Amino acid sequence: MGRFAPSPSGPLHLGSLLTAVASYLDARAKHGNWLLRLEDIDPPREQEGAANLIINSLIAHGLKWDGDILWQSQRSKHYDTALNQLLNNQRAYYCSCSRAQLNNTGGIHPETCLQAFTPGDAAIRLKIEQHNVEFVDRVQGPQCFQSKNIGDPVLKRRDGLYAYQLAVVVDDAEQEITDIVRGVDLLDATAWQIHLQEALSLQTIRYLHLPVIVGDDGHKLSKQSFAPAIDDQTAKTNLLQVLRYLGQTPPPAELNIAELLQWATQHWRTDHIPSQTALSLQSS
Repeated sequence: MGRFAPSPSGPLHLGSLLTAVASYLDARAKHGNWLLRLEDIDPPREQEGAANLIINSLIAHGLKWDGDILWQSQRSKHYDTALNQLLNNQRAYYCSCSRAQLNNTGGIHPETCLQAFTPGDAAIRLKIEQHNVEFVDRVQGPQCFQSKNIGDPVLKRRDGLYAYQLAVVVDDAEQEITDIVRGVDLLDATAWQIHLQEALSLQTIRYLHLPVIVGDDGHKLSKQSFAPAIDDQTAKTNLLQVLRYLGQTPPPAELNIAELLQWATQHWRTDHIPSQTALSLQSS
């Protein structure tokens, strides 16, 4: 079971299409379902109309999902249930540390936070257990994160908004996701998420972190860096370009979009995906 989970902070760009296609092919190659989740839990960052643009782009590129779209903005009760479980088990705590204070400690939280389990004008953080996280990424290889170096992630912000780390773990578990395919820029977050899965007694997921596309300035293509939206009118060309980035065997030129995706699914090879962390932007 796979999923694509964009945030509606802007339309799809080439980098996000790369993730969508890779996650789609990986799920379909295993004869599994592919789900669509809209991570709309951060209204200040959302762009009006972006959700519909994302949905329309996926349809234009033949990326059909199974079941209904899951909207994170409708799932507050599920996130609160998880938070209460963590607080009751003393696996989460209230923290009023500022960013400046945390910068002074290298992002590691002082023991005073862990001794002050009181609500108020504070964030809720996960208490990281003192053991290392090790896993084998399906492209990036063996990974090891030392707990003493990763800090305690925010689960709910001071302003009352739920954090990505909490929402993604709760939703992946409820949707029974078995394989996550996403960009390597989220590799470090995997350690936090595995700690959170353990704290909530959830099953650990298999991970595949793709190299990200970078522009001429060396920065990842993203909505924040104003990466241009993909053109839905050139969907086949876009798909062929993404398959080249993913190192896949080129499909026959005469195939239409549906046939192209079926061919790419049948010939999907994760061992052909480049293992570096960055790919230079190519012309189509």
